Amino acid sequence: MKPDGPPEKMRLDRWLWSTRHYKTRNMASEACKKNWVKINGHPAKPSKNIEIGKTVSIKLGPLEKIVRVEGLSERRLSASLAQNLFTDLTRPEEYEKAKEHRKLLAPRVVNKKGLGRPTKKQRRDLEEFLYSD
Repeated sequence: MKPDGPPEKMRLDRWLWSTRHYKTRNMASEACKKNWVKINGHPAKPSKNIEIGKTVSIKLGPLEKIVRVEGLSERRLSASLAQNLFTDLTRPEEYEKAKEHRKLLAPRVVNKKGLGRPTKKQRRDLEEFLYSD
């Protein structure tokens, strides 16, 4: 029987999903497998247990976001409640740098008029090119 209240530990991929850093749990797992997520500076597998007080580094495109775990939740919460589960330690300069990086890339990514959306393969190739390590 489960005790009432928040858990003491939970899987890293589930925490990333529940705090809305990634849209799906599968995306969170893939990010861990690509070493885009680190706990206290060390690469972490999706199944790694996370505890309150740990520092998590998350690579979201050109942004390296650093957060401290403040709480755990068994289920996905609304965006406003999910923000209570972590403290953002990322410097404001990092956000500005990522914003500028996206502005520089935006004109190059656009297809010529009339060609439509990129295919799934083209999108995957583009993501691999832009966000590979």
